[in-house]
Amino acid sequence: MHDHPTHTGPGALALVVLLVAVLGVALYIGAAVRLRRRGDAWPWWRDASVAAGAGAVAAAAVLPLPGGPFTAHMTGHLLVGMVGPLLIVLGRPVTLLLRTVPVGGARAGLLTVLHSRPAALLTAPAVAAVLDMGGLWVLYRTPLFAAMHDDTLVATVVHLHVFAAGMLFTVAICRLDPLRRRYGLPHLAVVLLVAGAVHAVLAKTLYAQSPPGTMFAASDLQAGAQLMYYGGDAVGVALAVVLAVRWYGGMGRARARAVTVGRARPAV
Repeated sequence: MHDHPTHTGPGALALVVLLVAVLGVALYIGAAVRLRRRGDAWPWWRDASVAAGAGAVAAAAVLPLPGGPFTAHMTGHLLVGMVGPLLIVLGRPVTLLLRTVPVGGARAGLLTVLHSRPAALLTAPAVAAVLDMGGLWVLYRTPLFAAMHDDTLVATVVHLHVFAAGMLFTVAICRLDPLRRRYGLPHLAVVLLVAGAVHAVLAKTLYAQSPPGTMFAASDLQAGAQLMYYGGDAVGVALAVVLAVRWYGGMGRARARAVTVGRARPAV
């Protein structure tokens, strides 16, 4: 059985995460500045959103997180797998890259990857939800959670998966960057609702029982499970707001096009 300690200070992996986060933000802001200098519009709040998202992921790796061992772990889970990805995706990094890469082979290659069948499959909302939520059930309801605290390589792979799966799910639901296939609001809303329910059920099971092979104080376990439950709900609401804003904006553009076509149509 394991009663895991809290944060023990930044190690090599944490420093790598910090370096990658700083480099990623610097590259993003540099590209945004170049875009603005040539006269193209790019909202400043997107820069801040990406910086905050990368900062959330780096903070989870480097800083001592509050609470007991399990509560601190769950805070990191929310930052790395949910909050960070949402803030990064809101900055539309792929769209920025496409707008700053010169027209030619590199841009065409990137579009080819984005519109490929594998990319379309991975960004299908249901597939992304299974990879994200299914991975969390495997982590917390098998001995994998205990194993990651005994093996650095396993821990590294798990954290990379949590971040990558969180990014994939957020991209698949928000669909702010150009992707191959479009999904209607009802489809996206249903997938988001089901994924949120699966996440909430997992949090409730953790409230009652520690992950296999571990033993945490009841107060710590319950606080961590509550953080997972309510934190997941909060991020789910934020994703729903993004969907609503996209739908409202799409309806407005459709009405504007209809008015333009009606005015251009010659009178009979």
